[in-house]
This record gives sequence, C-alpha cells and structure tokens, in this order.
Amino acid sequence: MDTTLLISAFLTLFVIIDPIAVAPLFMALTTGMDPARRRAAAFRAILVAAAVLTLFGLFGEALLRYAGISLDAFRISGGVLLFLIAVEMLFEKRTSRRSNQAQTVNHPDAGHPGDDDPAVFPIAVPLVAGPGAMATMVLLASQDPGWAWRAAILGVTLAVLAITLTLFLMAPLVDRLAGRSGINVLTRLFGILLAALAVQIVLDGLGGYGLSPTTG
Repeated sequence: MDTTLLISAFLTLFVIIDPIAVAPLFMALTTGMDPARRRAAAFRAILVAAAVLTLFGLFGEALLRYAGISLDAFRISGGVLLFLIAVEMLFEKRTSRRSNQAQTVNHPDAGHPGDDDPAVFPIAVPLVAGPGAMATMVLLASQDPGWAWRAAILGVTLAVLAITLTLFLMAPLVDRLAGRSGINVLTRLFGILLAALAVQIVLDGLGGYGLSPTTG
C-alpha cells in the first residue's frame, strides 16, 4: 500500500475537519457544563462523526452508482467543493460560518435552549462531519476498490478524529496557547494546502475523460 497516498489522505481529512479551529467552538458550545459532562459530550460527538464518515467511506461509492454519477464526475465536483472550502479558509469565512452555526444553536430563541446537549448537532454534524468531510471520504475511498484500502482510509479517519477528540478534551489549553491569531494563521496555511489538494483531485477527475494536462 502506498504510504504517500495514506499521508495525503490524512492531510486532506485533517485540513477538512480542521480540529484546531473546531476545538474552540466545542469549548464555546459546552460552556457551563461540568468537566464530566463536557468529556461525555466530546466522546459522543466523535462517535457520531465517526459513524457518519464511516458510512460515507463504505457506501458512498455505491450511492453514486445508484444515482448514475461517475466517479470521475464526482472527483471533479468534489475537488471544486474542496477548493471553495479552501477559499473560505483563506479569507476566514469558514471559521466565521462555523461560529455563526454555533451561536445560532446556542441562542435561546433558536429553538435549542443553551442547556441542550450539542454533541450531535452541531458539533458532530456539521462542525466535524460536514459536507466537505463526507465528500472527501467518498473521494478517498474511490481511489482503490479494494477493502484493504478502505480499511486503511477508515484507520486514517479514526486517527484524525482521535486528534480532534484530544483537542476537544484540551480545548481550554489549546485556546490559551494558540490564541485567536494563531488559529487564524494555521487556518490560512491549511487553506493553501487544501487548495493544492483540491486542484489535484480535479486534475485526476479530468484525467478520466482524457482532459488532464498530465495525460497530454
């Protein structure tokens, strides 16, 4: 199995899920919880996110076939989606949007009282397992039809989620150490990396139609 592909998969998922940016939002959404309840919420959120991403990793390709969508077409559209997410990260729009989602759910007039458990919504979905992460799971799983590759992708996913869980449990410390400025800088760096990965995915999709510059 190609180690380079696994490293690329890990980096892609890490950038898409963006644990460093999500951790402060987790802390904000669980403000007022006692430590035991906050830890339970962190574990619940990661378990739900893992289940959602696993479903898309295992059955996303079959769903595409059922819908009559080719893998190359999905690669192109998925690459474009990831590129748009990268642009949002570069201009801080993604972090702002996630913050707005968190504030909306915690607002007492939004139909979700502040003391409700936010572990499933919005922490698990869409803050951790968002549309970009779901599309990425399908894209990564489609690179190799073998079950060994899919098992490796699921292992990579669990590794990223384990890092996310660790940062959730350390959220107050992460926020103090990195600060808002540090998180913004890291988000921009991740955005540049994601943009490059997104372009590569689009080129791979175009290659399926004989249109990639690398095939010329």
